[in-house]
Amino acid sequence: MTISRMLYIDDSGSVESGLVVYGWIECRPDRWRHALRAILEMRKALYRDHMVPPSEELHATKFVNGRSRISTRDDQDDRTEWKTLGRAVALDCLEVLAKCDDIRIGAVYRRTDATGSDYYLERGDVYRQLLEDLNDHHRVEDSYALIGMDGDGSDPTYYNAHRALPLDTRHLIEDPVFHDSRKSQLMQMADLVAYAVFCHLNRHAGNQFAWEWYNDYLAPRDCQGGPQAL
Repeated sequence: MTISRMLYIDDSGSVESGLVVYGWIECRPDRWRHALRAILEMRKALYRDHMVPPSEELHATKFVNGRSRISTRDDQDDRTEWKTLGRAVALDCLEVLAKCDDIRIGAVYRRTDATGSDYYLERGDVYRQLLEDLNDHHRVEDSYALIGMDGDGSDPTYYNAHRALPLDTRHLIEDPVFHDSRKSQLMQMADLVAYAVFCHLNRHAGNQFAWEWYNDYLAPRDCQGGPQAL
C-alpha cells in the first residue's frame, strides 16, 4: 500500500457560462520536489525575462486578462500592456507544465442551468463526485492520495465531501489540505489549468486567445485523456 498521488485542485467556471470546472496538477510524492523545482526554475525565468517577482501571485483570471500588474517593469503602464504580458507569462507557464515529466494534470466539469445558491450546491456536488471517482480508483489500486485545495477551509463543502466517504473504504487521506495560493506555486499552476480548461469548454469571442491552450499544452499531460463530464 502506497501514497501514489498528490493532487492540487482549484475550481473555475461561472453562473453566466453555465459551467462548473475543477482542474488540478498532480505528482507522485517521491517526485514532488522535482515537480516543484521545475516551477521554481520557471519563476526565476519569469523574473529574468519579464520582471515578474517569484513572490507575485499568478492568478489566471486576473493576470491573463490584464486586471492586475504582475511585473515591476517601468514600461508596463496600462492594462493593454498588462494583458499582453499576462498572456505571455501564461504561455511560459503552460510550456513548463507541458514539458515536465513529473507533473500530470486533470479536469472535470459539468454544464448546468443552476443560478444563485443552486449553482453553489451544484459546484459542491461536482466536487463530491470527483472525490468518489478518485477514491474508487485508489481503492481498486490499493493506493492512497493526498488532496490540496485553494482556500482557507472556511467553506464546509470540501470538508463535508471528504468526510462523507465511508471510512472503511476511504483511500483519500484526511480532509483536504488548504493552501493560500499566494504562497503556493503548485496551487497557482492548478489555477491556470482550471482556467485553461474553462476557456477550452467555454468558447466565446472574449477568450478566443485561450481556446487551444488545453489542446496545445495540457492534453499530453492529462491523466484522464481529456476533461471528464460529471
